[in-house]
Amino acid sequence: MTDRAGYQLHRTVVLVGMMGSGKTAIGRALAARLGVDFVDSDSAIEEAAALTIAEIFARDGEAFFRKREAEVLRRLLSGPPSVVSTGGGAFLAEANRDAIAEMGIALWLDADLETLWARVRHKDTRPLLRTANPKATLAEIFQTRKPVYAKAGLRLAIRRDASIDDTTSSALEVLQSHPKILEPC
Repeated sequence: MTDRAGYQLHRTVVLVGMMGSGKTAIGRALAARLGVDFVDSDSAIEEAAALTIAEIFARDGEAFFRKREAEVLRRLLSGPPSVVSTGGGAFLAEANRDAIAEMGIALWLDADLETLWARVRHKDTRPLLRTANPKATLAEIFQTRKPVYAKAGLRLAIRRDASIDDTTSSALEVLQSHPKILEPC
């Protein structure tokens, strides 16, 4: 697809990373700049189930949710090039990583633990953080997932003080460094 800014996106960009890394905010801004569709995979799951992610976790469990997540991700990857933000755990499944590598490209939004905590600590929409010590839980999840996120095709270090606009510009630079993914027209 081509937009007013003169970019051609050749592959779907799938934003991966921890909860609070900015996948949805950056995804929306990036899609707008590229003139392509943006889809938040968690929102797509919620719409299909007519339940929130927290309700799905509570009613059906994490394993059920992960199956639905994989189905939605494959469907999104099968469409025209777009920008997709995923839930924090989507990239953990090898089948999801393989599907993304085959049909798109993963861009890891790599934020440090303190930035993540500052962004998620006042939100009650994170079912995995509904524990007695949510910061310790976040730290444990962070340590477990970081090596898996490092398997993404591309990485963008998230600066704590950067605006959404600045981070989106940095994401575009990363994508443009790979002409098989994004090129100026």
